[in-house]
This record gives sequence, structure tokens and C-alpha cells, in this order.
Amino acid sequence: MSPSNVPATGALLSVRKLTKLFGSFAACNEIDLDIRPGEIHALLGENGAGKSTLVKMLFGVLEPNAGEIIWQGNPVTVGSPGGARKLGIGMVFQHFSLFEALTVAENIALSLDDSVSISKISEEAAALSHAYGLPLDPNAHVADLSVGERQRIEIVRALLQNPKLIILDEPTSVLTPQEADRLFETLFKLRAEGRSVLYISHRLEEVQRICDRATVLRHGRVTGACDPKQETTGSLARMMVGSDVASVVHEGLGAKGDIQLEVAGLSVAARTPFAMPLKNISLRVRAGEILAIAGVAGNGQGELFDAVSGEYPVGSDDLISIRSNPVGTEGIDARRLLGAGFVPEERHGHAAVTGLKLSENLMLARSQSDSKAFLGGGFLSIIRRGAVKQATKRICEAMDVRKSGEDPSAGSLSGGNLQKFIVGRELDRQPAVLVVNQPTWGVDAGAASRIRQALVDLARSGSAVLVISQDLDEIFEVATDIAVISEGRLSASYPADEMTREKIGLLMGGTHGAKAEPELAHAH
Repeated sequence: MSPSNVPATGALLSVRKLTKLFGSFAACNEIDLDIRPGEIHALLGENGAGKSTLVKMLFGVLEPNAGEIIWQGNPVTVGSPGGARKLGIGMVFQHFSLFEALTVAENIALSLDDSVSISKISEEAAALSHAYGLPLDPNAHVADLSVGERQRIEIVRALLQNPKLIILDEPTSVLTPQEADRLFETLFKLRAEGRSVLYISHRLEEVQRICDRATVLRHGRVTGACDPKQETTGSLARMMVGSDVASVVHEGLGAKGDIQLEVAGLSVAARTPFAMPLKNISLRVRAGEILAIAGVAGNGQGELFDAVSGEYPVGSDDLISIRSNPVGTEGIDARRLLGAGFVPEERHGHAAVTGLKLSENLMLARSQSDSKAFLGGGFLSIIRRGAVKQATKRICEAMDVRKSGEDPSAGSLSGGNLQKFIVGRELDRQPAVLVVNQPTWGVDAGAASRIRQALVDLARSGSAVLVISQDLDEIFEVATDIAVISEGRLSASYPADEMTREKIGLLMGGTHGAKAEPELAHAH
């Protein structure tokens, strides 16, 4: 690996010594980068390496403190996302910039010319989404859509703007493999037309497959460049983190104890016109077990997590039990009091309040009994802020949460570091039951390894862990048992060492129950 020194001549976009400071912290420190016409260029680095800060400057969301941006040979000031779009730069953010109360078409209209009618936008969006295998209903309200469907809106919205450069920040993190393949076909077509793509992904197999060049950031600086096709996923990960990424260790995992979480014949009607109903779902998770539920986006994962975590009550108490206690009609706090912990899929706004400090987010997620350690005595309980901050520090150290200050706002952390904090916040309680939805969505290889190892260690200590994930690599890395959710139905669970990707694919296609046995037995 050697530093990139491609001359700016002929580059579609160049940046020279681009710097962004937050106080005294340099999120980007004298970045040099060239993107050629007609190339797919990967931007690699750990969470917090400066990738998102860099592309936000390119898209006009952040203003650089120093350096310059050169577009088609001319220095430019990108003052806003609208200005970036006029230049020909489109962007798909990792975290959605959508208004939930508006329809798909109305959200897309916000970034297009005012003269284009909603009906025309609906027509074009429907046609484009169909052509690229990213189906969308232009009239659906965003609030009623799954995370995967919301990501499709962002991708279609950017493509409708016909950009010369499209920046994609973790675009496949909530797409099915088939949807990702369609997206890659689209990117290859854009490249063939002479357009450029700046591609941020922690899925290094994708980078090897589709990217022509890669630039590596570490601690806000460019540390080198490479041809990803000439590298291995291991060598790419090592470039990003500066050392080998640890493998998840399973030794000591396998002995199973009593049932800690049980769902018995749970059926839930669709709560919105676009939600997925749950149909007769049953599962058991024992102490020392990690049951992983695989499935493509929009098949009932979110609805199942909401039901198990107590986001809404279900028909009767005995449909869900935690540690032999029926809790179907109980809320989240009652379930936490029984020793359960929950990590939802969406970290911004659901798992954490971005405008609050980490210590304040810690307090919000603790049940009444958990909070007693943080409260003083007397008629009016007083928060023991020292204890809260000490606990926050303990969590950050245990999960290697990298932050710019002692107790910053949750929104100031990179996505992966916030995810490590959210998972660590639950692990710090040493829950008897942990339910986590998409535990490593959009996090780098090092952070993903740490989170997955923490889940394995929790199960090894005797807790029951339920993991809902769309990442098959993750599922095979952590699970003792695997089930698949499809169209709101859950398959039987199978020991992980008896499962293959092909078998999971059959179950994803809706093969369930007794009918599944002969088909799965012959899937090799």
C-alpha cells in the first residue's frame, strides 16, 4: 500500500488538504483525494476515521476549515446539498434524511426541481425502482415503511437526479443480497456511462467485487490507497484498523440451561397498512444459547422485536414469557425489571436521543430498579451524576467507544461508536435475556468483531441471547441455533452447524414446518 498521488488533471473531483475541526479535534486532517471519471472508488476506514465527515463536506452539509474542493478542474465552494446537486453530486446517507409524515414521492420531491409535479415524480420513481429491483410504492407514507424500504427511497432519490458523482454511504446495509446485486448492476452501468461513484462500505467483499480503487483513512488522515481486487478482506481490514482484526472465539459456548425467553403462538395483525403481520410465531431461547433469526428486510423482523421488547402489548400475557414470567401485556420497563435488555435496529431516535449526552442516554435506558444505583436517598431522589458518569466511562472503555470528549452528545459519535455504546449499555446490566436487532448494521470490521464477541461472551456467562440479523456472515459467526423469518412466519430453529446458506435461502423463500424437512435435508 502506498499513498495515492494521482494528479488532479483529468479528475472529476479532487480535494486538497481538506480539513474539518470540531473544537481542537481534527475529524479530517489535510485530506488529499482524487476521483476519476468512470470509476467506483472505495473510501475505507474504521468508524470515526473521518469518512462521513469528508463526504458531508463534499455534499455541502459541513463547511471545511481549510483546504479546497476542485470539481472538474475548478475550485468550488459547496455551500449546501442543493449546491452539490447542481454541480452534479448526489448522495445516499447511511442514516436516512426522510420525513416520516410525507409519502415516498413527496420526500423525493424535496430534492428535485419545484416545477416537477408529484404525479410525474411518482411515475418516474415507480419506473426507476422497478427497473433496478428496488420496489417502492410512491404513495406510501415513510412512517409505515421498513428500514430496507426507506433505504430504497434514498437510492432512488439520488439516481433520479442523474448525478455525475454519486456518494453512497453503506448503501447495502439493509438490502437483500438480490437487491445488492441489482444495485451493483446499476453502479456498473453508471460507470460505463462515465459517471463516478464514491463508495463507503464495511462489507469488504463488496469493495473487492465492485471497486476500482480504494483510499484508506485512519484517525482523520489518508494513510494510503490500493487496488482492492489485489487484496484480501483480511489485508483490507488490517489497512483500516492498523492491526489484525480478532476472530470471534466460541470456546466454552454450548451448554444450555433453562428457557429464559419464550414466545408461544404469537400472532399480531399488521399495525399499519404497510406493516407485516406476525403469524403464529413460536420460539424458545435457553440460558447459554444464541438464537439468530435470519431474513430479508421487511419480513416481520421489526414487528417481532417490538412485540418481544414490549413496544406494544400483545393479546395476552402468556404469549410471551421472560424467565417463566408471562409478560405479553407488559411494557418495556416491566420486562427490564425481569432482567431483559433490548437493542433496537435504529440507533438514532430509537435506541438513543442524539441531542442528549451519553450519560443521559444511559439513564433513559435503565429501568426503575437499575436506576437506584444512580439515585441518592431522601424524599426527592437526586441523580448521583458521578455514578452515572463513572458507569458511562466503564461502558465506553469496555466497548472501546471512541469519542471527542468525556461525555459528548450521542449524535456526535460515528454510527459504529454509538452502536458500541448502545450494546455496551445493555451488556453493563448483565441481562439474563438480551434481544438485539441488527447488532452491527453499518459498523466497521473491528467494531463488529467486538460487538459479536460481547454477545458470545454474554451467552457463555449463562444469558439467553436473541439476535435478529440480515447479515448471514454475522449469523454464522455468533449463533448456536438459527431460524428464518419470512412473510411474518418463523421457521423451526436448527443447530447452526447443521445450517448452510442454501438451507437458509430455502427458508427465506417461505419453506416452513414439516414440509421444510425433506427439502432442507437434500439442500447441499
